[in-house]
Amino acid sequence: MAAITQEWQVDFAGVLLGPGTRYPVGDITGFGTPQVRSQDVELTTEDGAFPGVDYYGTQTVTIEAGIRTPGDPGAAADALAELKQAASDPETRKTAGALQTLRVFWPGRDGPKRVLGRVRGVEAVSMARAVFGWIPVSLVFEVTDPVWHGEPEQQVILPLALDDDQGGFTAPVTAPITTGVANPVERPGWIANAGDLPAWPSLKIKGPVVNPRIWITETGRVLELSLTLGESDILQIDTRPGTRWVLRNGGNAANALSSVSRLDLFQIPPGRSELRWTGADYTNSTRLTVSWRDAHTAL
Repeated sequence: MAAITQEWQVDFAGVLLGPGTRYPVGDITGFGTPQVRSQDVELTTEDGAFPGVDYYGTQTVTIEAGIRTPGDPGAAADALAELKQAASDPETRKTAGALQTLRVFWPGRDGPKRVLGRVRGVEAVSMARAVFGWIPVSLVFEVTDPVWHGEPEQQVILPLALDDDQGGFTAPVTAPITTGVANPVERPGWIANAGDLPAWPSLKIKGPVVNPRIWITETGRVLELSLTLGESDILQIDTRPGTRWVLRNGGNAANALSSVSRLDLFQIPPGRSELRWTGADYTNSTRLTVSWRDAHTAL
């Protein structure tokens, strides 16, 4: 991943373009609405059609750029090779589901945002001036996930909650009553998604714990697992479309999920939410790590 340091810079699958680089960018197209997979059904005995569910498909981003290495044709050739290497990365090309990243630092934003997909083209438009260190190039990136993701990745590490009732007190209660947290806003469990779309979290539990249960208070969505993790066991849960799985020490553990657990609905809503979890752990050492990126409709 290239280090973006200023506005207008673009990270094209690991190659930094734009100001301060040898790849000046002239234009970028394709930041609009992705292709729509319409489920419309034609009315057989009447004019028109019945509108069905619309799903977003892929989205093609085209970057018109150049390679500028004045008086150094060898460096220009090396720069073109760097772009072609990013496009032809064998670990990506030959692995189903593998993704590359397009990151853009748009002016007026707090930092870069990213989309996921695959490099689909690196074309040297003309080699006529390559001897002078100038090669115009056209770069194509096919976006497979229409959501723009913020940076940096957000993360919280949470101990177990007090009980299955999302907190509470145990009798007898004596005054003064305190939650143990001076400022409720700072207590563990608060998570924030600064985007305008729900975000997909990744979760990791390090044992020991028995029958963990994770929920988001605002949505009521829950993940319940019937399993026992030892001190050296690690459970990983990914909710992202196309990569949804539950792994215990690298092996499939999806069958441990209860019938009410829906990975495809377990999302962090925009704004601030509270995520809590419970389970049996008498060592008080188990921890849940929640990672996510703010999710945005547009750049």
